[in-house]
Amino acid sequence: MNVSPSAIAAHNDRLAAAHDRHFRFLADTLAEKGLDAGTLLDKINAFQIAIPSWALGTGGTRFGRFPTGGEPRTLEEKIDDVGLIHALNRSANSISLHIPWDIPRDVAAIKQRLAGHGLTIDSVNSNTFQDQKNQPHSYKFGSLCHTQAETRRQAVDHNVECVAYGKQLDAKVLTVWLADGSNFPGQHDFRRAYDRTQQSLIEIYEAMPSDWTMLVEYKPYEPNFYAMVIPDWGTSYALCQAVGQNAHVLVDLGHHLPNTNIEQIVARLLHFGRLGGFHFNGSMYGDDDLTTGSTKPFQLFLIFNELVSGMQDAAVQNPDIAWMIDASHNTKDPVEDLLQSCQNILTTYARALIVDRRKLAQAQEDNDAVAAEEVLRDAFFTDVRPLVAEAVRRAGGAIDPIGVFRADGLREKRIAERGRFAVATGL
Repeated sequence: MNVSPSAIAAHNDRLAAAHDRHFRFLADTLAEKGLDAGTLLDKINAFQIAIPSWALGTGGTRFGRFPTGGEPRTLEEKIDDVGLIHALNRSANSISLHIPWDIPRDVAAIKQRLAGHGLTIDSVNSNTFQDQKNQPHSYKFGSLCHTQAETRRQAVDHNVECVAYGKQLDAKVLTVWLADGSNFPGQHDFRRAYDRTQQSLIEIYEAMPSDWTMLVEYKPYEPNFYAMVIPDWGTSYALCQAVGQNAHVLVDLGHHLPNTNIEQIVARLLHFGRLGGFHFNGSMYGDDDLTTGSTKPFQLFLIFNELVSGMQDAAVQNPDIAWMIDASHNTKDPVEDLLQSCQNILTTYARALIVDRRKLAQAQEDNDAVAAEEVLRDAFFTDVRPLVAEAVRRAGGAIDPIGVFRADGLREKRIAERGRFAVATGL
């Protein structure tokens, strides 16, 4: 059901002449600017993006959901779908799991399946924002912040259990996102809710292996609309400082109020050495979870400009960042959407790599706003798609991943095997 290397090779052969012409022109253009295409290709190939298990099914809203058909019904089928994505673009070599939907039943078989696709488990995500069947205590009024000790204990234990499942599959990252908050004035004691959350996170952290990382996510609103316990990067940062040296902030592009300067947040966290994770998606109004780069490509470029600047600066002491797509697609084929997001991420990363850092630094020192912006615009408007396509081709992937997916009828094959009304487990 997955694509064969020969199918990818045949597809690449049909596109090779035009692609080679475009790539040579771009390589020559970059060389004139002192940039080596080979070095850039190596960096693009090394950039790997985790695929979350919940993104492989059709997303939806509270108004409805329109399943694509042939969605993965088990952890094994989710691994197969990520394996397909990675085979096509060679840029998605890991999976982020969501517990309780992705509990491994046969660990040895799961590891074998992962290895067969060249995949690893990147992280495990806990879920204390929904009540599960037969759950003793409800999270209606919070989980790690709850006023009742027994509810907090249940939430802490769930996170520790997630770590145990992750250990079985050689993961080393626990992602914590809390829906905890309040909808009405006076509902919460803000300070006590924060203290209870901090103590709960410390308990989870102390139960983790010493080589594990905890990522603490933030969100300004939703599902609570008066106050969230962790509404911004500053709160997350303060909690990480209190929890331990392996606790870091996770930035989700959709978890900001409109017009927030996310690139400045990224720069601050890199400066503090606390940027641990990054969730990619696109946003128009809030946590829209649209295709990455689909609505605000220049903003994504400015964010990547800061990311690359920080990663290239030897003075920045920040851990390796866990990259992941976090999207929910109601109208697109999930696999095609993820392929689009990966391509947009790699393209934007490539643009950030070709920014003339020397000229930019000089313009900044000279307080020359026009020159500084022109440096960024020059990189942003460079068509680096042939560079990304060449990186993918050299790694064994497809020049046009979506084209192969469609030409080989891979959605139709999934529907034939899994059924027209197969619905993915999880969110």
